[in-house]
Amino acid sequence: QIQLVESGGGSVQAGGSLRLSCAVSRSAINSRQMGWFRQTPGRLREGVAAIYSDGSIAYTDPVKGRFTISRDNAKNTMYLQMNSLKPEDTAMYYCAARDNRWLPWESPSNYDYWGQGTQVTVSS
Repeated sequence: QIQLVESGGGSVQAGGSLRLSCAVSRSAINSRQMGWFRQTPGRLREGVAAIYSDGSIAYTDPVKGRFTISRDNAKNTMYLQMNSLKPEDTAMYYCAARDNRWLPWESPSNYDYWGQGTQVTVSS
């Protein structure tokens, strides 16, 4: 079974940067549709960005121009480079994987595998 392990979270001041990593095991990362999600207490988990097996990329509007999703096939790892961070980016960030590329990428229910999450805290 595929396993996902996130790392790279931490605490930064507004305007700072972080890079999250999602190491994938027991599956080739470029054969899956991958996504980053985030969640704060009391709120629904929301899609942040996705990268498809063919390399297509999608972002939610609040992070466009600030976040960059990528993957390194040789390392079987997905990344989320987060620049110009804002306090509202504070959340637990999760990586996820799914097989069906035709389902909407933003919906957490369309993903089959999840990591344990990594906390990102942005202070003003």
